[in-house]
Amino acid sequence: MSRKIKDYLVIGLKGMAMGAADVVPGVSGGTIAFISGIYEELLGSISNVNLGLFKTLKKDGFKAAWKQLNGNFLLALFIGIFISIVSLAKAIKYLLENEPILLWSFFFGLVLASIIYIAKQITKWNFISIIIMVLGAFLAYYITTLNPLVSESSSSLYILFAGAIAICAMILPGISGSFILVLLGAYKPILDAVTNRDFKTIIIFMTGAVVGLLAFSKVLKWLFVNYKNYTLAVLTGFIIGSLNKIWPWKETLTWRTNSHGLKVPFNQQSVSPLSFEGDSQLMPAIILAIVGFALILLMEKLAVKKQ
Repeated sequence: MSRKIKDYLVIGLKGMAMGAADVVPGVSGGTIAFISGIYEELLGSISNVNLGLFKTLKKDGFKAAWKQLNGNFLLALFIGIFISIVSLAKAIKYLLENEPILLWSFFFGLVLASIIYIAKQITKWNFISIIIMVLGAFLAYYITTLNPLVSESSSSLYILFAGAIAICAMILPGISGSFILVLLGAYKPILDAVTNRDFKTIIIFMTGAVVGLLAFSKVLKWLFVNYKNYTLAVLTGFIIGSLNKIWPWKETLTWRTNSHGLKVPFNQQSVSPLSFEGDSQLMPAIILAIVGFALILLMEKLAVKKQ
């Protein structure tokens, strides 16, 4: 596959969209990769990191190994993800704290449209597909109802473990890596490390992420090769179940005091915008959800045109 510089810029932009999604607890970068048409190439490229790659490097040199890895694609994508996470972490943090309803509404529309998009990729529906989709939805919904662990600072080993688990979720459409970090109590330490340029913590987290990614991508690639329709059905279920997490209107059940002595929501449940206490911002929320929904339809149209 010969690509021009323009193609790699587009891949970088897709990486930036993935990075932006991964910063938000509740939205999966894997979903963005899927709807932007690079998901299976991403899995295949990551799976190429194996002993065979090192043999190629030793026998034929760096250029041959880089080609086998699909290195240009991965480099462009990961540069995009990195730029996005570093530059958007503060903005996303601000919006989560100050305009949560509007932020969640946009992502709700985005994710809702991606359910339709991914379900459309299933070429053959049968009883088993429907059952595993329903089971996937229940599992993802259950994950969204779990109480997060609270941790303002974590040990290096725990950060390593969190990186490995979260990256598996990040490449799964529907399961949010950031939300898994919230559940593990590692989201705040990681976000603080990015914001404060704490490179030691970032490197430990990235090491865990690389280990998790290499192991998990091989499993996912195998599932796509051998059981593509069933895998897509589970992923569709995951995304349906995850909608609870990104529902814009929440009622706080319990609060906790953070390290700065401020009261922050701990456990929340979804409520109707009509029974929401305070300003529900219903009209701008609906508009932003429609914008998010339309964005996915536009991405799908562009992907179809390209093919």
